[in-house]
Amino acid sequence: MANQHDIPLKGHKPQLQSWFDYMMEGHDRSQLWEMLHEDVVFRSPVVHTPQEGRDITFAYLSAAGNTLGNGTFKYTRVFDCGERAVLEFETEMDGIIVNGVDMIEWDADGKIIDFKVMVRPLKAMQTVHAAMGKMLAQMQAMKENA
Repeated sequence: MANQHDIPLKGHKPQLQSWFDYMMEGHDRSQLWEMLHEDVVFRSPVVHTPQEGRDITFAYLSAAGNTLGNGTFKYTRVFDCGERAVLEFETEMDGIIVNGVDMIEWDADGKIIDFKVMVRPLKAMQTVHAAMGKMLAQMQAMKENA
C-alpha cells in the first residue's frame, strides 16, 4: 500500500489543518501537546473506559503515531464539520490491512477536547492492540529511565 493519500492534506480549517500537519510532517510531540486541551478525553478502540486528561491522551496518540503512522499510513476520506471532523485512514501492520476512523472535536480555542478511534476488522484490531501495548510499555520504560 503506497503512502498516497486519497484526500488533499492542505487547505482545511485551521484546527484540522494543524492535525494534518502534525500527522504528515514528523509527529512533533510538542505540537501534539499544544493541540490537546488539558481535559481532553481519548476513546480507544481497545480500552472500554474513556481515558481522561492530556497526559494519557498524549501517551496514546504518541504511541499511535509510532505504530499506525508508518510508511503505509494514508487518509482516505475526510468529513470536516468545523469544530468536528471524521478522518478515515488505512495502514498496513504485520501484513494486516487496518481500516480506521479518527473522530476529533475541538473547542472554541482550537484545542482537541475529544478524540475517538475506531478500527476494523477484528484481526486489525488485535494487531493494533498488540502493537500499541508494546509501544506504550517502551515509552513508559524510557520515561522511567530518563
